[in-house]
Amino acid sequence: MVQQVTSGIRISVETTYEGTLYKNHKVHFAFGYKVTIENQSKDSVQLYSRHWEILDALNNIEIIEGEGVIGKKPILKPGESHTYTSGCLLTSPFGAMQGHYNMVNFTNANTFKVFIPSFKLSAPFALN
Repeated sequence: MVQQVTSGIRISVETTYEGTLYKNHKVHFAFGYKVTIENQSKDSVQLYSRHWEILDALNNIEIIEGEGVIGKKPILKPGESHTYTSGCLLTSPFGAMQGHYNMVNFTNANTFKVFIPSFKLSAPFALN
């Protein structure tokens, strides 16, 4: 698990290898990840969008941007957390992800970025 705190918001990420599949006549490696967003600040906040950078071992980079996470824009009061799971496909058995969430602080209406720490994606059969 990797963790990072930005502006009182803790992001924790756990990853899993889900297996291989064929898509468009190519082998793909499926990974899952579970993200927990915990509000350790004194203010209520809302996540309204996300930005992901997905890198595989072949130096392919995919940028994902969009509203919310898994169709939700969670509001977190102090001490609350939100957990969700998602996944990605890579064309190699190794890769990494990182990014940020765009959030708004309800106390002062300021928007801010919460950084998602870089985390590795690796198929266990490919490890030494």
